[in-house]
Parts: sequence; structure tokens; C-alpha cells
Amino acid sequence: MAKKPENPNYKVVAENRRARYDYAIEEDIECGIMLFGSEVKSLRKGQANIAESYAAVENGELWLVNSYIAPYVQARTFGHEEKRRRKLLVSKRELSRMWIATSRKGMTLVPLVMYFNHKGLAKIKIAIAKGKTKGDKRQTEAKRDWGRQKQRLLRHGGE
Repeated sequence: MAKKPENPNYKVVAENRRARYDYAIEEDIECGIMLFGSEVKSLRKGQANIAESYAAVENGELWLVNSYIAPYVQARTFGHEEKRRRKLLVSKRELSRMWIATSRKGMTLVPLVMYFNHKGLAKIKIAIAKGKTKGDKRQTEAKRDWGRQKQRLLRHGGE
């Protein structure tokens, strides 16, 4: 049976791989992003970083703070600021749920991945997460190492 061709519109632009190590993720939500044209062009080239960014609920709106989108060289006159705050688009119900979660102790909104969905629209996946302590991080690492060792043993038949 022939494999289905992959959707050409879907593309991961930036990923925050450290988030799953530093935070215990409770749930994640897909959000739209308000962008300028030069920002979309730059994202299509894959020039973005969300590793040091976070999301915040302010004045009834959701904002992506400290995310980096490289300047698009061809858009000299209509360029954009690289680390500007970008508004995220979510429903009122999701926004209120995020605001309630962040008002609790230790909860924060962490961006996980920025991508173009199958329709070609720029999206970002935001997680409601709680920061891990050093002990939690060690425990996660030990569990991951044990999983790898278990796979290795199963593959080699316990030799």
C-alpha cells in the first residue's frame, strides 16, 4: 500500500525542547498568533526561537513575551521588531481557564512548539505547566534512562 504524501503546509518552525524537562505539563492549548507579513515570511524560512519566551494573561488578553523572530531582509521598509510582544488568539473560555491556572501558585504558561498547521496558518502550542524541582528533574531523568535501558535489553535479548 502506498504511503500518503505528507502535507506540504505543515511545518514545525521552533520548538522549546527544554520545557518538558523544566516543567510538569498539565495541559496544552493550540493558539493562533497575530503576526506582520514580514514575520510570517521569516517564520516560513524557519528563523524563530521560543526557548526563552513565556505567555502571560494581561488585561483580558493573552500575550507571547520575549519570543524571537528574525528580521526578514527583503522587508526593509515594512519590517518588524524581533522581540516584540505578540498577541495570541484563544477563545474566552480557554483564556479564563489559563488566567485561573496562572493565578494558582507555581503555574505558568510555557510555549512548546510554533508551527504552520495543515491549512498553512501559524500556530503555537501553549502549555499550562508547573515548575519542577531538582528532585523532580532527577526522577524524570532516571525514568527516561530506565526506559532506554529496558529497550536495549529487549532488543538484545538480555545478553
